Amino acid sequence: MSSKILIIGACGQIGSELTYKLREIHGDDNVIASDISYNNLGIVNSGIFEIIDAMDYKSILVCVEKHKIDTIYLMAAMLSATGEKYPMKAWDLNMTSLFHVLDLAKAKFIKKVFWPSSIAVFGPSTPKENTPQYTTMEPTTVYGITKQVGERWCEYYNEKYDVDVRSIRYPGIISWKTLPGGGTTDYAVEIYHKALEESKYECFLSEKTALPMLFMDDAIKATVDIMEAKPEAIKIRSSYNLSGISFTPEEIALSIQKHIPDFKMSYNPDFRQKIADSWPKSIDDTQAREQWNWKHSFDLEAITKEMLTQLKATKK
Repeated sequence: MSSKILIIGACGQIGSELTYKLREIHGDDNVIASDISYNNLGIVNSGIFEIIDAMDYKSILVCVEKHKIDTIYLMAAMLSATGEKYPMKAWDLNMTSLFHVLDLAKAKFIKKVFWPSSIAVFGPSTPKENTPQYTTMEPTTVYGITKQVGERWCEYYNEKYDVDVRSIRYPGIISWKTLPGGGTTDYAVEIYHKALEESKYECFLSEKTALPMLFMDDAIKATVDIMEAKPEAIKIRSSYNLSGISFTPEEIALSIQKHIPDFKMSYNPDFRQKIADSWPKSIDDTQAREQWNWKHSFDLEAITKEMLTQLKATKK
């Protein structure tokens, strides 16, 4: 029997593509999408949709009882760059929404929770190369602080209340389907749009800034895989390191120039450079690969080819 799934924050970059994938797997009627507004008509019109404020416990509970939900994917969050502009709003949204969902699971209204963490949990004191699963975490952004604290609470609710909560630390996500949502790694999406529209791009990070990245298809696969794994396979209840590839703005520009030879890249680092400098350059995700068989498919060349091909088709 298929799960009855609620996705909170279904109109966002990851939430929207996760919604389509889960509906493909479980059926349109078994996946309820929700967000605070109707700002993504593709999601709104593709299946059951509810208006839910992630800060409002009662509205989540009403939806859970109405649709007999047993699994929640909490994808609503304020991301790193936006969170630095509105620190208290980021704290309130990211933490309050997590407590609401964990408390629903603690009270046995639902059986399973997915909550995404991020490489933003790491900081300047974290080893930059092959960042291990267990290491120093001293985040320097409000977003990173909320994710680090959230990881501790997920682990706590699992240990104390037997809540089946599962999480992965997303690196930068690259997708052609949705526009960036206020993250420090957004340059790796914007660059493809600008390459096709203007054959040039001014990057807000320096050319040698290496960051872990993941193509959206791989990110969605990882999210589905960890949730479909047997409970005994999930040994880590804080959040799993997850990695695909790492590259710099200079390297992504070179990969684009293979397809668009006159593409020009310039650099004008802003406040996001300091955020990026505090994050790892590459990630060790051995535990995810060994415990629930995580494996990525897209390298930089495959990402660039897919991004340019798909964006060309959508811009015609």
